[in-house]
Amino acid sequence: MGMRWKPVITGLVLAGLVGGVGYAVRDKLVHPGTSTGAPGGPPPGGPGGPPPGPGGPPGGGPGARNSVVAVQAGTVAREDVPIWFDGIGTAQAFNSVTVRARVDGELQRLDLREGQIVKAGDVLAVIDSRPLQAQLAQALAKKAQDEALLANARRDLERNLSLREFAAKQTVDTQRAQVTQYEAQLRADDAAIEAVRVQLNYTTITAPISGRIGLRSLDQGNMVRSSDQSGLVTITQVQPIAVVFTLPEKLLPAIVDAQTRGDVTVQALDREGKTVLGTGTLAVIDNMIDTGTGTIRLKATLPNDPQRLWPGGFVNVRLLASVRRGATTVPGTVVQRGPQGTFAYVIKDDQTVEQRPITVARLEENKAIIDEGLTPGERVVVDGQYRLQPGSRVRLVDPPPRGASPTDPPTGSALPNAAAPAAPTAASGERPRERAPRDPNNPDAPRRRPPPTDGAPPPEAGPGGPASNSAAQPRPAREPS
Repeated sequence: MGMRWKPVITGLVLAGLVGGVGYAVRDKLVHPGTSTGAPGGPPPGGPGGPPPGPGGPPGGGPGARNSVVAVQAGTVAREDVPIWFDGIGTAQAFNSVTVRARVDGELQRLDLREGQIVKAGDVLAVIDSRPLQAQLAQALAKKAQDEALLANARRDLERNLSLREFAAKQTVDTQRAQVTQYEAQLRADDAAIEAVRVQLNYTTITAPISGRIGLRSLDQGNMVRSSDQSGLVTITQVQPIAVVFTLPEKLLPAIVDAQTRGDVTVQALDREGKTVLGTGTLAVIDNMIDTGTGTIRLKATLPNDPQRLWPGGFVNVRLLASVRRGATTVPGTVVQRGPQGTFAYVIKDDQTVEQRPITVARLEENKAIIDEGLTPGERVVVDGQYRLQPGSRVRLVDPPPRGASPTDPPTGSALPNAAAPAAPTAASGERPRERAPRDPNNPDAPRRRPPPTDGAPPPEAGPGGPASNSAAQPRPAREPS
């Protein structure tokens, strides 16, 4: 009987042993490193280990409720803030003249150059004056003829008057009228001579104003006429220069008040609104509001030295209406908007934030002027509000340096939980241990997790808490069984 059950019992024992070994191997493959004290022990927050640190990811366990949010902070300031009114406009020449010929003739000489800066009175062109000189000679000869006739008439009148009662009264009156007629003819001759001389002066074309010459429309040798509407050239005065712009009509009372206090400063900026091209003063407020657009036109005068403004160019214009003294200001990014209105996150002494409603008077040059809700000296959150809620704990970081890419990793004090990295020293004689790369031929090798960037303990920490030794041994790859 015993001999008959012995093979059965032996088979059952062997089957149990094989099953136990197989189960152990399967459990080891599915849950590697579950033994106590192994380098690949349970992650933080699991059974037997500490909860995740304050910088752990949200929703990672009980520590996520007390997670620390990295934010950039600013201070509520008190300063004088200029109030600017922004508009758009165009630069216009202070004076503009189209130079035209005032007499007909051939253009004998052209002394101007395109783009030249000229002064008033400079010679620009010369027209053939020979026909007018001939007219002048003719007018002078006509005057000499009339002078001779006048002299003869005066002598005849003197002879008739010397006869006294022997001269007929009608003859004396006729001779006196003839003298008066020749005197009037001489005055007409003088006027004709002066007219020809004026025409001769027009043969030399001079600059009527100082300014810059544009493109000419005629070349030397062409015939010009006084009836031509195109003219020879255009001269524009660009120093000073005028800027005509528009502003909404609702700003008109503030502009008038600013003008009553003195000169109103006006700045002209480039298309991007960043570079100031010139600064001047307000010259004219138009006498009528455009009912179609609801705007008022204004004109400012700028010295334009150096010549950075050009007639016809588009410019952004700013008008200084007033200066608000001692205003409470914060960066514009501090202001947040919600269903209840505008608010800001205020950092309290215990490094938690408070959501406080505020009243914003005006946004000026990326600065918000606060009427109510904030006090100068308080700290507010400038960046990182999207992760905050009332009572959140924050950690202050420095803003990235100018010119740095937003995807660049933070450096220096901007590192979360900034700590100096462990570096080998010459005295210790130890070399930092390198992580073994994953073997592509061994699919069972464990995948290395990237090092944490928010201050959370590494997942390789044992059950006793977060790893603190930078030279900890890496977990060796498991050989396939």
